[in-house]
Amino acid sequence: MTMRTRTLGTTGPQVSALGLGCMGMSGMYGDSDRTESLATIHAALDAGVTLLDTGDFYGMGHNELLISEALRTAPAALRENALLSVKFGALRDPDGSWAGFDGRPAAVKNFAAYSLQRLGVDHIDVYRPSRLDPQVPIEETVGAIADLVEKGWVRHIGLSEVGADTIRRAAATAPIADLQIEYALISRGPEREILPTLRELGISVTAYGVLARGLISGHFTADRQLAAHDFRAHAPRFQGENRRHNLTLVESLRKIAEQKGVTVAQIAIAWVLAQGEDIVPLVGARTRDRLGEALGALDVTLDAADLAALEDAVPADSAAGERYAAPLMAMLDSER
Repeated sequence: MTMRTRTLGTTGPQVSALGLGCMGMSGMYGDSDRTESLATIHAALDAGVTLLDTGDFYGMGHNELLISEALRTAPAALRENALLSVKFGALRDPDGSWAGFDGRPAAVKNFAAYSLQRLGVDHIDVYRPSRLDPQVPIEETVGAIADLVEKGWVRHIGLSEVGADTIRRAAATAPIADLQIEYALISRGPEREILPTLRELGISVTAYGVLARGLISGHFTADRQLAAHDFRAHAPRFQGENRRHNLTLVESLRKIAEQKGVTVAQIAIAWVLAQGEDIVPLVGARTRDRLGEALGALDVTLDAADLAALEDAVPADSAAGERYAAPLMAMLDSER
């Protein structure tokens, strides 16, 4: 398979049309297998996936160390093709709980220094605050990343989960390659104001949650038990009646997918791919099997009739429950 590519904004790098989100390999979705995680990253690189997405707070540094090991043990040609997208700024306690965000310029440079060391690289390809620090103007946070760009430690600047006004202010401070935000058939909020603003400014989207953390993958069942340390155990869309309602939407997707001879996950990912060449879906595969299934979405062609059928099956705002629990929703500038 020859991997298709897309470009992150008017100033960013060329990347694979699908990226690999590595968060789930570091405990956010319950236990994971280190050996299989490394094999999955290697398989992604071998398939032509160049964009690897992480955060310095995923497993409190575990995820960056895992990616470092994967790159160190990959063939040189594949290692050199890898582009690293890193989120920073989320603060955590030793017990794993969340303690806010820090976007101060001195903190930005400190976070970057630790990430460079853990990842074992001399630069980060796209560096982004994970959330807006309400105590620090975005101009100061982005300005600090711009200083890192000037010194060669960072190549491009990204944003994550911020709204249109913040995007404009950031873009007026320095060139922005992309915004990372949740975007899927059941997460359509960016279409209202954020996506038009990005397109006006020439900024791309790296879309996470394209399978709604597995909810619309076609593999999640109504009776599945989630471990207490699995993020989804506390996410509203996975709770009680919300879960049952959302899984009825999945069954509507399944009918369309079966008619096309593809899986539910593949048609859901293909829908995101079809929303524009300026959108790069991140797939959170933790195993080679799930990765292979996700890559199959690149071969799915959706015509106008298919897209209409999918949006009839899962209309905008049809999901039950918010993306995050209320305290976490309150931290999202993108939801204001």
